[in-house]
Amino acid sequence: MTKKNKSPEPQPPEKLTGIKKSAPSSLAGGLTAVKSSMQHIMNESGLVRGTKALLKVNQMDGFDCPGCAWPDPDEERSTIEFCENGAKAVAEETTQKQLDSSFFKKHSIQELSTWSDRDIGKSGRMTSPMVVFPGDTHYSPISWGDAFSMIGAKLNQLEEPDQAIFYTSGRTSNEAAFMYQLFVRAFGTNNLPDCSNMCHESSGVALSETVGIGKGSVKLEDFDLAEVIMIVGQNPGTNHPRMLTALQSAKKKGSKIVSINPLKEAGLLRFKHPQSVGDVLGSGTTLTDLYLQVKINGDVPLIKAMLKLLVDKEKKSPGTVFDHEFIKDSTQGLDALLEDLDNHELSTLVAASGVSMAEIQAVVDLIADKEKIIICWAMGVTQHKNAVDNIRELVNLLLLKGSIGKPGAGTCPVRGHSNVQGDRTMGIYEKPSTAFLDSIERTFDFEPPRRHGYDTVEAIQAMTEGRAKVFIAMGGNFLSATPDTVYTAKGLQQCELTVQISTKLNRSHLIHGKTALILPCLGRTEQDEQNGHLQFVTVENSAGVVHSSKGSLPPVSEHLLSEPRIVAGMAEATLKKLPNINWQVWANNYDLIRDNIESTIPGFESYNEKVRRPGGFYLPNGARERSFATITGKANFSINRVPEHRLAPEDYLMMTIRSHDQYNTTIYGLDDRYRGIYNERRIVLMNREDMDRNQLKEGGLVDLHSNYDDELRVAKGFLVQAYDIPRQCIATYFPEANVLIPVRQFADKSQTPISKSVLVRIVT
Repeated sequence: MTKKNKSPEPQPPEKLTGIKKSAPSSLAGGLTAVKSSMQHIMNESGLVRGTKALLKVNQMDGFDCPGCAWPDPDEERSTIEFCENGAKAVAEETTQKQLDSSFFKKHSIQELSTWSDRDIGKSGRMTSPMVVFPGDTHYSPISWGDAFSMIGAKLNQLEEPDQAIFYTSGRTSNEAAFMYQLFVRAFGTNNLPDCSNMCHESSGVALSETVGIGKGSVKLEDFDLAEVIMIVGQNPGTNHPRMLTALQSAKKKGSKIVSINPLKEAGLLRFKHPQSVGDVLGSGTTLTDLYLQVKINGDVPLIKAMLKLLVDKEKKSPGTVFDHEFIKDSTQGLDALLEDLDNHELSTLVAASGVSMAEIQAVVDLIADKEKIIICWAMGVTQHKNAVDNIRELVNLLLLKGSIGKPGAGTCPVRGHSNVQGDRTMGIYEKPSTAFLDSIERTFDFEPPRRHGYDTVEAIQAMTEGRAKVFIAMGGNFLSATPDTVYTAKGLQQCELTVQISTKLNRSHLIHGKTALILPCLGRTEQDEQNGHLQFVTVENSAGVVHSSKGSLPPVSEHLLSEPRIVAGMAEATLKKLPNINWQVWANNYDLIRDNIESTIPGFESYNEKVRRPGGFYLPNGARERSFATITGKANFSINRVPEHRLAPEDYLMMTIRSHDQYNTTIYGLDDRYRGIYNERRIVLMNREDMDRNQLKEGGLVDLHSNYDDELRVAKGFLVQAYDIPRQCIATYFPEANVLIPVRQFADKSQTPISKSVLVRIVT
């Protein structure tokens, strides 16, 4: 008789691991990055296996790095086309550690839940399907056939299709994503939340409204042509290290770089290219020319202040600052924007930004006579209540300068997951367009559901309130990635069935539904052989390039299935056979999947031919061509409010951040090398003056409290660390601080959680 399984905690117990500190670095890259990369490869993959994989990363005949979506050079590529964090991602996937049935027999779910996120992830690759039934204390093996039958039976027992949620991570290939959304819509729901909902959804909304396409408009080659590159709310040294190579190249060609971020980040200060002997032996390249340490969520007042100063310059020297021809021919709403700017006092905007007038004036003087401006941003801009306004205000600046749709200028939302943009292109979206649904109906001869589905926040609420009973995740670590950890855990545990399609163990496997499945899939690095033939998949990067990805290593286990094969198995077990879809035939030959993508989605004409060309092909991008598919048919200026954070003396705005040994919820190690923090993750970075005012000592132990909707949320056991950050602003790592983020507080229009501006108090 099995014992009743004690419900595990959604987060591990607070354990301090012995912090060590050094001065924050002012340099990224160099030999230290090479050493770190090789240490991870040696520890996980071994020299031979690891080196074989690394030499195929981001190569035209290799696989797309799972670490980020930064674009690759269109033509010549170096032998080493990866960064430190890319090497860490490859090491994690190519680890030689394996989790078989003996591991799960030895370790109960309750025991595993007490492990740290790092230890869970480091335990090894999943090798065969596993299941836990109600009352079980351990996972046990299950056959693929029985797993698919269980999924199909449970889905067909639901009262309505909307009681099921189908989540997607950005790692999923175009082929798997297309099949997945088609299966879900054939089942009868648009409940397709994805990781975009939690990161760049705000970018998609803002850009669609203003320039008519929810993607960036620049190519990688534009960085070498830019006169000014503005980097807002982004830490490329940790999150997108390959971007540093592009910034270094731009600097050497004369570009000026403006960085806007609450924290001083090493990757924005100076860079040593690890492959350059001159860099390694020398001092590297200074990147940022002007560094503005804005208050958390002070971006709109900062940009408004810049716009007011630019207007003044234009009035004094008409025709020298703004691109009037572009504004007249291609935009709408300038008069309303100018009227709004007149309603704001410059001194009030400057104070709200947290940046000095002199610093703002210096940026204005720099860009006043420039027309080739690129603005890059990431989650430091997108995860606020007013996130859409943040991005629209950045677009206002570009439109005034005519800095879009020309070489060396445009929008650049820098995305994290390697195919998160491709997933959306393939139809992973809870609010599909009528045109997309009409195309599915024409191509596959069934009526897809028309009502909108749940996004991530709505999915969490639906599970917790009992409106959703099945949760299926194509990749990702849903619990650790989402806000309001305790609330989210409750929702997952109330589900009748949870299914995780994964490569490695993570916390979402331990906080599960009454019945739970883990379905192990092939990794990006592994050979994908179907019906005796090697297959390749395709992905889309941040520049809108669709290209192939082909693994080179033997699969870690003969029991792994590819993601398309897993989708096919679920679909055949669930659906009555549709006349135009033969799921297993598609899973045998990915060219057939691509043929159907071509028939359904504009921009994929001759898909199989073009994607076989070295480097792939660009998708159409109207903003890049100054063709703006907005409601007005033009690029739209917008009116954006200044956020009001009414902080009492004891209040702080908290932003969650990554450490350098981390990729999203994957924890590679316990060091944050560039910030000088080692062997610890439970830390809170504070301004020294705030520490003195509250009589907090370096290394002091505190709890963090947030209170929204009259509900107290508590994160216990954090060490205070002095850091260069604006007053009444603090920074903590996620997922440790996600418990403080309220699920019902999210960005207007995009519903992205407010992970970068959570009101908290520090309790000793």
